[in-house]
Amino acid sequence: MTEPVLSRKRAVNLSLSEHLIEQARQYSTNLSATVDELLADYVSQQQQARGSHQQWAAACAAGWNEIYEKVGSFADEHSTL
Repeated sequence: MTEPVLSRKRAVNLSLSEHLIEQARQYSTNLSATVDELLADYVSQQQQARGSHQQWAAACAAGWNEIYEKVGSFADEHSTL
């Protein structure tokens, strides 16, 4: 897991399953810190996934642009403009 970022804390309301909270208390004495750490990991994973998707999209667009430069567009033959 990633290192927690020290920043100002803010109280929020979460609705969590009572059964899950009871189970989690067996493993953590500080649920706020545990949830904060897990949420930080989740955000990091989502940012990485978004970055990977953007890189993939950019590579795909570059590939299509390369094809267009070499052979043009199928629509060019059929344009009435």
